[in-house]
Amino acid sequence: MTKKTTPRTRVLLGTVAAAVLGAGTFGAVTANAAGPAPAAAPAAADVTKGRNTTQTTHLTADAAVRAAQAALDAAQDADQKVTVAVVDRNGNTVVTLRGDGAGPQSYDSAVRKAYTAVSWNAPTSVLAGRLDQAPHLKDIPNTLFLAGGAPVTAKGAPIAGIGVAGAPSGDLDEKFAQAGVAVLGR
Repeated sequence: MTKKTTPRTRVLLGTVAAAVLGAGTFGAVTANAAGPAPAAAPAAADVTKGRNTTQTTHLTADAAVRAAQAALDAAQDADQKVTVAVVDRNGNTVVTLRGDGAGPQSYDSAVRKAYTAVSWNAPTSVLAGRLDQAPHLKDIPNTLFLAGGAPVTAKGAPIAGIGVAGAPSGDLDEKFAQAGVAVLGR
């Protein structure tokens, strides 16, 4: 014969079960917390000793914006519609300013000119002349061997590149890029 439980009995049984389960969990947590401490991770090696590292100089974001704005201002003063890009030492784009009315192709061209200038630490007009002796240079990804890119250096080492694209000639683009470099020397 099955005996019926009252609602009061069911609540009492549920409370007891919860208390037992809670006590068991607390005991398990306590037992784990009191166990042996995990082994400490080995100390990291100090790799700065010897010849394991090098330091590089990077253009600040503020300086990159000032340089890009100076190049864009120079182009606007000459009534030219251009895009200006500044890349860091590693070729990563730091800032790009697209002037009002600049053509859609100018964005990619400006970035690639800046990348090329910093990669070879030379104005892209000079590098374009090297294609006669080494025509396969143009096959290197992300490069553009047209005038309009200028490197930014510190102690002779390239730390950034400024690329300008959109003026009717590469000579003008490069003149505007050089205006961006010049503002950094002040």
